[in-house]
Amino acid sequence: MSTATDIKQGIREHRWQFSLHVLLVFATGLTIGSERTVVPALGEDVLGVESFLVIGSFVVSFGIVKSILNLYAGKWGEEYGRRPVLIAGWVTALPLPVILIFAPSWGWITVGNVLLGINQALTWSMAINAKIDLASPDQRGLAVGIDESFGYTGVAVGAWVTGVIASRWGLRPEPFYFLAVVVVLAFLVSVFLIRETVQYAQVEGGDDDRDANLPFNEVLKRATYGDRTLFAAAQAGHVENFVDTLFWIAVPLYLLNQGLDIAAVGAVVGVHSAMYFLQIGTGGLADRIGRRPPVIAGMFLAGAGVLGIVLVEGYLAWAALAGVSGFGMALLYPNLMTVPSDAAHPTWRSAGMGVYRMWRDSGYAVGAILIGLAMEFVNAEAAFYLTAVLMFLSGAIVVVWMEETHPEFGTHEPPAPAPEPPTEPAAGD
Repeated sequence: MSTATDIKQGIREHRWQFSLHVLLVFATGLTIGSERTVVPALGEDVLGVESFLVIGSFVVSFGIVKSILNLYAGKWGEEYGRRPVLIAGWVTALPLPVILIFAPSWGWITVGNVLLGINQALTWSMAINAKIDLASPDQRGLAVGIDESFGYTGVAVGAWVTGVIASRWGLRPEPFYFLAVVVVLAFLVSVFLIRETVQYAQVEGGDDDRDANLPFNEVLKRATYGDRTLFAAAQAGHVENFVDTLFWIAVPLYLLNQGLDIAAVGAVVGVHSAMYFLQIGTGGLADRIGRRPPVIAGMFLAGAGVLGIVLVEGYLAWAALAGVSGFGMALLYPNLMTVPSDAAHPTWRSAGMGVYRMWRDSGYAVGAILIGLAMEFVNAEAAFYLTAVLMFLSGAIVVVWMEETHPEFGTHEPPAPAPEPPTEPAAGD
């Protein structure tokens, strides 16, 4: 059996496997980014969809599936290991380019996004858990920051590349040839080069029995409402994805209606996502100053960027405000995810992060519905105002309720366990 002396954690010590997981999360970002610019325009211009609610339905299906699978991906990652779940995630993506190329109606696009939701939940969940497994505890923020920065750089590159391809050759099939190459290569890397990492988490928690091996139902309860800090993180994660949804649905259509061409729209959306690369620094920053300051600053900055987009005009101004919003997301995104990572015992960390990611990514579905309703029954600008206000309110909850979880100077303490029920004396005692 492995012992702590047999297995050492550290990014440098495991740079080859860590780098492969960075490559894979970049591919995960490319996969979803390949839809960001092209698919909303495809619905409006090729498939003849006029309703914003119907166009938003593909994000609703994505969000529901991804949030549920995030929950179980964490659980399965504990039970079966990270690698099998990762491979399963890339298997589900293999049919996606074919569906997008040949879809005769918007319903097929929605079905394709169910597969995309499964892919994103399984691959991204396991990529981030593997990085945390390999990194030492004092590198946890850095590991999450690297994961998210390269993942969302992939989103930016995917949105930009497919926008350029679409402007030159058309909305389909050419942009999705690029997607097919990405998916096949990522699947092959997962099968032939990736090794299992769950043993590092098991050894890390081996000397600490406090709070270890919580049942899954207890993890779900604690990470949802049983711990005020984790609740604050979960609700902030839920609302932050309204911003991501806005840039997926509303921003492309709003900018197209303002007269930008598809390549310029792809560039603006890409600027927002490209700022997520700064997570490589903001995650490491939180290792030095704590999680709360960047999370709080990020919530209000992202909301301000969203609000500013509808208050200005012109390509450069829109790109600048998209960058401001993206910088806010770079501050908050990895550090919100590090909160449950800090608070969880290594024996149930994957499950605890799965609960957080479930609540975070259900924000795609709820955000798509609310943004779609605002665009359908008010106007496009209303979706921006709504998202900004909700970000400000959610940030206020973080200020009031979320305690610091940093291992060295954190103030957060897990709730006391429920007392054991008294045992009945045996008959005759």
